[in-house]
Amino acid sequence: MFELLLFIIGIFSGFVNILAGGGSFLTIPILIFLGLPPTVANGTNRLGILLQSLVGAVKFKQYGVFPAKFALLVSIPAIIGSIIGSYLATIISDDVFKNYLAFFMVFITLITLLNPVGKLRQNDIKLSKGKWIFSFVAFFFVGIYGGFIQAGVGFLILAAMIVTGYDLVAGNAVKTFVILIFTVFALAIFIFQGKVDLYLGAILAAGNVIGAFAGTKVTVLKGNNFVRWFVVACVLVFAVKLVFF
Repeated sequence: MFELLLFIIGIFSGFVNILAGGGSFLTIPILIFLGLPPTVANGTNRLGILLQSLVGAVKFKQYGVFPAKFALLVSIPAIIGSIIGSYLATIISDDVFKNYLAFFMVFITLITLLNPVGKLRQNDIKLSKGKWIFSFVAFFFVGIYGGFIQAGVGFLILAAMIVTGYDLVAGNAVKTFVILIFTVFALAIFIFQGKVDLYLGAILAAGNVIGAFAGTKVTVLKGNNFVRWFVVACVLVFAVKLVFF
């Protein structure tokens, strides 16, 4: 029974992650509630993130909305940051990670209330030297956070891209590709440290892939405003459960 629940949650989180972000705020607590230690839940979640990001990146490329040069370049500092963050996530205690997760769930939720993604503008742009420097620094720290927790990193990427001037659709394409690339390295570290449950991860990943197919299409056609508030409500509920239950 719990396998079916995890699969359904995977579909929804895959859809939300591609469309906006924050789906891991649902899947990590669910994995914890199913009995995984918090640090193992954090690692197990990455298997689904990897596959859904692969699907999303391919679909965005097919839709012709993928700014390849920018995405490839900012992936470099993101990879370096993710290796640092992933290693830190594997050496802290489960109780400490649980507290960090609850804190960032609330913190990232407050960021989404500011609606940074609504300010993204044009797709056909040329970046100045200063914007390139900002992008490299920003994606390095995004990588650290993504490697450490992952949950909500999509919101941070979209917020960072405000400065670049890319529109929402291109922003989501970059977000999906960058997450795909740094998750390869993060997942390898979690597996090496024995922090991945392959059985539950495979069930979750199967749902994530289905959700990712739907999420890419809706992103191109509609955008993400109608999802954002529902994600905010879910994040707050799970944050309270993590802290008090």
